[in-house]
Amino acid sequence: MNGIEVEAILFSHQLARNTVDPDVKRGLAEVRYVEAQQQKAVNWLLPGVSSVLETTIAYEQVAVDLTAWIARMEPDPYLRQAYEFGVLEDFDHLYRYANLYEMIEHRKAEAIVDGLTEVMPGRPTRMHHRHPFDNVRDPYDRAATNPLSKLHALTVMAAEQQTMNFYMNTGPTYMEPIARQLYQEIGLIEEEHVTHYESLVDPGETWWEQLVNHEYNECYLYHSFMEQESHPKVKALWELHLNMELEHLRIACDLMRRHDGREPEEILAPQLPNVLTFEPNKDHLRELLATQMDLTTLGAGYVREAHERFEQMQQRLHDGERPPSDRVIDQHREMFDRDYRLETEGPHPVASERA
Repeated sequence: MNGIEVEAILFSHQLARNTVDPDVKRGLAEVRYVEAQQQKAVNWLLPGVSSVLETTIAYEQVAVDLTAWIARMEPDPYLRQAYEFGVLEDFDHLYRYANLYEMIEHRKAEAIVDGLTEVMPGRPTRMHHRHPFDNVRDPYDRAATNPLSKLHALTVMAAEQQTMNFYMNTGPTYMEPIARQLYQEIGLIEEEHVTHYESLVDPGETWWEQLVNHEYNECYLYHSFMEQESHPKVKALWELHLNMELEHLRIACDLMRRHDGREPEEILAPQLPNVLTFEPNKDHLRELLATQMDLTTLGAGYVREAHERFEQMQQRLHDGERPPSDRVIDQHREMFDRDYRLETEGPHPVASERA
């Protein structure tokens, strides 16, 4: 929800920079100030004792389980493939950071992932570096797509954007060269992921339509978490924020009527979708590992063969050297005579990736 609120704030700033109406600017500023309060209330739930690496592992676990759940629920096959492709890369990032965590802090990631998510190799991080042209996907059609698909695209985009921002700012706080280099490498890939997911959104949506979608998505997510939250204090915060977002949605709908001359009901789901749930996705992820680890992208599609543009990008970036994502595993094996894994459902589904 921190990432969702950050996206709401950044979008509101961009909208304000693209309107000449001073009343609209003032109205956006008022709502944006409240969104900033919400962002701080949510983000400050994180315990101050967590290290950067512990928060990083939690971010990657969120990316894995959120994206896997959305892929399972996504009604559009092309959009579903985009989420299935991306989740195998976040899955591998979780594995690399978990190994770095044991090297630097001498602790194991199972205390963070709590048995909900396995930790083992995904699509190797070195293979995530693609030519920027091949990170741009085809957008959904705003007039024809399922309203749930719009919520999914906004949600994953915001989550990946927050992870990208976090790595941009926290990576250089480490002294250990391998840590600085790993954050730098994966930080570049998170930018690729933001490009990948943001390009799914139809650029033909008007500013006001996008604003309504953002506010509706916040209502959907706060409602989802309020319905599942077991901690009374946190549940009360989700409920409070839901009530605030309902007012923000009302304001956005009024702006859409005034400036687009359309009713919000034309673009929104007739009723709130089923709640988004965080739950184990182990079987689904194992199926994807077994069937999609060797995929890469070509243009707006996916291929199994390494094509010329991909190979050129790999050569230019790696130049025959092992990247930090490989070296962190090498160094971990030197220290512990093994890599770190948490395989609760049996050996890796791909034989070549088994320890």
